[in-house]
Amino acid sequence: MRTPAGAINVERYQGAVAEGRFRRLWNANAPGYLFLLPWLIGFFGLTLGPALISLYLSFTDFDMLQSPRWVGIANYVRIATADPKFSAAMHVTLTYVVFSVPFKLTFALLVAMALNRGLRGLPIYRAIFYLPSLLGGSVAIAVLWRQLFASDGLVNAALSHFGIEGPSWISHPNYSIYTLVALSVWQFGSPMIIFLAGLRQIPQDMYEAASLDGASKFRQFYKITLPLLTPVIFFNAVVQTIEAFKAFTPAFIISGGTGGPINSTLFYTLYLYQEAFGNFRMGYASALAWILVVIIAIFTAFSFLTSRYWVHYDD
Repeated sequence: MRTPAGAINVERYQGAVAEGRFRRLWNANAPGYLFLLPWLIGFFGLTLGPALISLYLSFTDFDMLQSPRWVGIANYVRIATADPKFSAAMHVTLTYVVFSVPFKLTFALLVAMALNRGLRGLPIYRAIFYLPSLLGGSVAIAVLWRQLFASDGLVNAALSHFGIEGPSWISHPNYSIYTLVALSVWQFGSPMIIFLAGLRQIPQDMYEAASLDGASKFRQFYKITLPLLTPVIFFNAVVQTIEAFKAFTPAFIISGGTGGPINSTLFYTLYLYQEAFGNFRMGYASALAWILVVIIAIFTAFSFLTSRYWVHYDD
């Protein structure tokens, strides 16, 4: 049975319309997709693809010498029930997060408030204070930090002038983690810049009105600065906490990759590195990595859920 000529013409017309619409959309959007192409290649090739492969490897036994062998949730069961170093790494990492993030944000806010008082040469001070954030994550700074807190380092040399005999800070399990906390606090430049930008957005007439009402500087800070700065505090807290969970280079350099002494600097990421590239347990290391992803996701979700009770926006 032949198809009517009219139907064929309608189909051709619809095909021509669809093709013309596609060409118009392509001509309009092609430059944008071409500019996005490097990012798309990087996202799918260097981020999403490896992440999905890592998720698969977390359910396998893989040592890079043989093909991955499927073991199901055995890696996760071992982490939860039969891995004391996992508990030690979590304890060290949480200690680092709990101490480093509040101290860093507090110090950054204090410096930002000092710079917000209209100092001359503000760009110079801002650049100087921001510099540690650029250098702090480098190997050279970690090596320098290890020398500063060694038994014969500059810190103990300064203490000796006051008759104080300091310990070997990086070799003592009670003090080593706090040298890393000090290094983290020293890198306060990034949150300081963000705090300074937030302080510049607070209307000065609010402070003037509070002064006319007899409010002290502390009361102005507590009733005006902190509430209006809570969105910035929230942002800095989330970002810096995630960065603290991912810290690796300082612990690796200062402990020589061992996490010592007595696992006192065994960061979670350092333990993950040991399992992956020291013991060649790539499947187990992948499971550790995904547990870290879940921990960070839970913290971030909790932060956003509780932010409604203490973060104050314009509305």
